[in-house]
Amino acid sequence: MDESLSQNELPDPRETRDLAVDVLEDAKAQDIQVIDLTERSSFADYMIVASGTSSRQVKAMADRLVQRAKSRGITPLGVEGATDAEWVLVDLADVVVHLMQPQTRAFYNLEKLWSAPPATRTSAQA
Repeated sequence: MDESLSQNELPDPRETRDLAVDVLEDAKAQDIQVIDLTERSSFADYMIVASGTSSRQVKAMADRLVQRAKSRGITPLGVEGATDAEWVLVDLADVVVHLMQPQTRAFYNLEKLWSAPPATRTSAQA
């Protein structure tokens, strides 16, 4: 398999997801959670949430993820929060990665928010 993508080829979201998980495992991320958004959202197919033990580790994980994605021909759309590295978001288009320190992750609890069943419309809302 070719390691990089051609200019017009979009990466398969599952391959991007697997790449991100591999990088985070190699970087000793804690409690890596993958949330499937394919039936729930139009902004991404997968959300990955992981913890690092310090701001230094969170930033290193984000840097490594960006570097590895670029080496595979995946250009990140953006990286937010790398300065303080309490919560770093790496946007890989169809895969959004949240890297957090444990206290920040516990406070925002993204897994619970995105794991809740989608709201259904009732006839009163229509």
